[in-house]
Amino acid sequence: MSSINILNIRQADGLNEAIAELKYHFEKKINLEKYSDDKPNVSLSNNKLMRICLLAGLSTEGKRSSEEIENIQLGSNRIFETLFTLHNLSPIFFSLLKLRYNTVNIDWENNRINSKVVNAEIFRGYNVLMKEGALEEWLTNTINNTSQSNSGSIPVLNLNIGMYEDDIPATLNLNGKEIPNTQILVAGTTGSGKSNLLAVLLNEIRSLSVESNYPVNFLLFDYKGEFSDPANNHWLALFETDRAAILDPISAPLPFNPFKSFIGKPQNEINLYSTELANALCAIDNARISANMSNRLSEAIISSYKVTKNKAISFDLILKEYTRAQPARDQEKDDSIKSVLKQLIRTNLFSKEDRIDLIRDSYIVKMDGFPKDGPIAKAIVFFIVSKLNSIYETLPKQVVDDNCVELRHFTIIDEAHYMLGFDNKPLRDLIATGRNKGLSIILATQNMDSYKSDYFDFYANAQYPLIMKQQSINDGVIKDLFGVSGNEFKEIKEAIANLQKGELIIKNPTAIQLGLGKKYKIIKVRHLI
Repeated sequence: MSSINILNIRQADGLNEAIAELKYHFEKKINLEKYSDDKPNVSLSNNKLMRICLLAGLSTEGKRSSEEIENIQLGSNRIFETLFTLHNLSPIFFSLLKLRYNTVNIDWENNRINSKVVNAEIFRGYNVLMKEGALEEWLTNTINNTSQSNSGSIPVLNLNIGMYEDDIPATLNLNGKEIPNTQILVAGTTGSGKSNLLAVLLNEIRSLSVESNYPVNFLLFDYKGEFSDPANNHWLALFETDRAAILDPISAPLPFNPFKSFIGKPQNEINLYSTELANALCAIDNARISANMSNRLSEAIISSYKVTKNKAISFDLILKEYTRAQPARDQEKDDSIKSVLKQLIRTNLFSKEDRIDLIRDSYIVKMDGFPKDGPIAKAIVFFIVSKLNSIYETLPKQVVDDNCVELRHFTIIDEAHYMLGFDNKPLRDLIATGRNKGLSIILATQNMDSYKSDYFDFYANAQYPLIMKQQSINDGVIKDLFGVSGNEFKEIKEAIANLQKGELIIKNPTAIQLGLGKKYKIIKVRHLI
């Protein structure tokens, strides 16, 4: 039997809303009202729910009609191919679809028609399952046997983010063996569609991986508060998570200790860390710091580790040791360093012990309660990224198969320019560590110029620089990214200036390599939020 093209099957309007309703009723049936030992509720992925609906729909023998298909209105978002391929179910789905529609004239080569047929069956299954008593019947009569599944393979993270100008799907290969790194840079001014693009990237990575043995979790710094806004709760289902993922430092300390433990480590590692940490604490407040003050802070950090016998330290202890190291006449006075430390102590940002694993689950850090360029916001990002580095140091090298490299986790930092204006070693280390440990990092800011800092050339190390509408863009950035001059340079600059909301420009590596054709492509990002 010939296969059906399952790539780029589009979702129908109203499908996400229907799945959200079914998800509520399904999870209400399978979860207890209360779990002990901090066990989380079971959460079903959208893909799994759609698969259940599709199976329920195809199990009904009712007559199908062309009118029913034509009534389906397609949106811009897609149904992920893993819906069909997980557990090697594709042949079964192909057979059942052709069986149920054997009396209807279907052009199975037409992707638009395929999309409508699949959606019609999912809606049919939804209607079946929402009947009184249907969920109980399905739950009691379904055997979960995945012994022959292919869920153990590394998921292919080929992210479908929209369409090129010629209506060809636009994809970003994130974990193919031939891809040298996994970094994505986004630059777009207010109103360019940057938030929607980040949501699409989240949606793609999570939906393609969450049902596999290699789920890719994420950490998102939500500067605007839009991803953590209760009014946008429906967004979270698109990222295969819920409000348990929201970490709000204003409501409660972040549930981990931000400082490294050096138990069993040589003293020199503490010395190096003290310098790195002292530089960061000085930099995040943009204050003038004398060399004596910076050195005193480094010594205070080293002394703090002596007090704890190399266990993780605290801001209180650093302040105490810093004050003790001051001349007696200055100990009652505040200086810039004391001011930063006291702000961090007052805000009580972090717990004294680790209660979560930042990479084994997904989290959204609510940042809108702090000034974006203030010391508290910078400290939150700095210490969380530093914590991620500490975790990654302990991990084995990621798994590799014939085609793909395992991706474990990705971090999204919006308004990234606030973290690029100083020597942010944890961020640089995270990027350097990424490929060998299975990390992706996505940075987003308003202008591509911000990524070429005095301390690190971020866009030179990025696999996918994505340029959206800009207020202005440095000529040197265009020349560096695309390797163009003369008329080619003028053409790309004009194309960037003419970008509309939801559009972006990306490098065309084939044209750049061959020296033929346009060295850029324009993508219309699919609308998700």
